[in-house]
Amino acid sequence: MEYRNKMVLAPMVRAGTLPFRLLAAEYGADITYGEEIIDHKFVNCQRVINESLGTTDFVERGTDSVVFRTCPQERDKVVFQIGTSDAVRALKAAEIVCNDVAAIDINMGCPKAFSVSGGMGSALLSKPELIHDILTTLRRNLNTPVTCKIRLLNTRQDTVELARRIEKCGVPALAVHGRKVKDRPRDPAKWDEIADVVSALSIPVIANGNVFEYEDFKRIKDATGATSVMAARGALWNASIFSAKGKVPWEDFKTEYVRKTILWDNDIKSTKTTLREIIMHYICLEGTEGKGVIKCGSSADVA
Repeated sequence: MEYRNKMVLAPMVRAGTLPFRLLAAEYGADITYGEEIIDHKFVNCQRVINESLGTTDFVERGTDSVVFRTCPQERDKVVFQIGTSDAVRALKAAEIVCNDVAAIDINMGCPKAFSVSGGMGSALLSKPELIHDILTTLRRNLNTPVTCKIRLLNTRQDTVELARRIEKCGVPALAVHGRKVKDRPRDPAKWDEIADVVSALSIPVIANGNVFEYEDFKRIKDATGATSVMAARGALWNASIFSAKGKVPWEDFKTEYVRKTILWDNDIKSTKTTLREIIMHYICLEGTEGKGVIKCGSSADVA
């Protein structure tokens, strides 16, 4: 996996499933992160070849629930992100999937209560020893690249110190979300603080925050010195943000996304969540289309 000069699809809960990742890649994304998957759940999954779809599915034992689905088309692009608070359990989860993905990433930035309460996500930011344990354990035991994604800490110095400690773990790259745990999505990303991290490290830094147009990829690179850039909400609303040709009309993007969700038998909850986000951004969930999506119970209804 090469991390320099890349456009990256960020990990997004419910949205970052196979159809969305493939669509983002078609539009120009070089690296596509899957949604965060908790190690507790994934260690109870078994690898199943889905011959009808041509996919590799990781299915929760004793159920038909597909926790993660991938395919050969994305083998050299897809990053599997793990939510964890334990090195041994993270390794066990990673070993199940490492031969089917391009890289493994540890989520160290999610501020949501479900993640933090379990000692995962941004809760790790205050535990540098545990971070070291998780990253070095995975690196020693896997041939797959291992990275992590963090948020800014309370002070610039703290962020830089943590980033340096992570670099010493031997990771090939570091993704930095330019917001602090207390910040909300509406708060501007602090590109200048990402720049501090870039200046302090020798490994590639993937800058994330306030990337809503294709031109923003260059803007954030110029402002931070980062070699690569990650887009989250900007890509969620219209994944053609990655295209140098310019965005396609959002309705066309939405239609192609729906087509892919049917083609790859996407989980209906994931499809509905993603469509609601798209529709809510451009029009209104209270309209006919928004209400229709909410009522959908199957992919056929969505179609």
